[in-house]
Amino acid sequence: MDTFTPRAVEPAALTALRSADDAGRPFAPYTAEEGGEPLRCCLRRAVPGERVGLVSYAPLRRWAADTGAAPGAYDEVGPVFVHAEECGGPEERQPSEAYPFERAGVLRTVRRYGADGRILGGRLVELPGLEEAFADAFTDPDVALVHVRAVEYGCFLFEVRRP
Repeated sequence: MDTFTPRAVEPAALTALRSADDAGRPFAPYTAEEGGEPLRCCLRRAVPGERVGLVSYAPLRRWAADTGAAPGAYDEVGPVFVHAEECGGPEERQPSEAYPFERAGVLRTVRRYGADGRILGGRLVELPGLEEAFADAFTDPDVALVHVRAVEYGCFLFEVRRP
């Protein structure tokens, strides 16, 4: 399971989001009482007592700004949790580890995007099953990246780019 690398939200984007999110709202951190929030900065769940925030994030918009793509109507904005302060990002994942936020039986959407930022398709995946979904997505040479989203809330979880 080491072919596809899950990507956290980029550090520069995190710095900006901790000021104002992609919907223009100011950052409002809080202390996670119970923990469990899926943190997109380090791709793990929050533990009780950590300072976190919920922000609106537009992953395709930010990727497009770096690449010159024009996602048009596919420029989605959705909620993501991040640490209130810089955290150092994700730890290196071992090949035997599941993907971030993976629990057996949970549903995810896997959306494929081309280099122009347009959506090329999607797939509903019951976990585990992301490795197969990524392999299938990247058999199409036009797929540049894949976004994994939670079905329940539509939240962006992480991105995988062409290996």
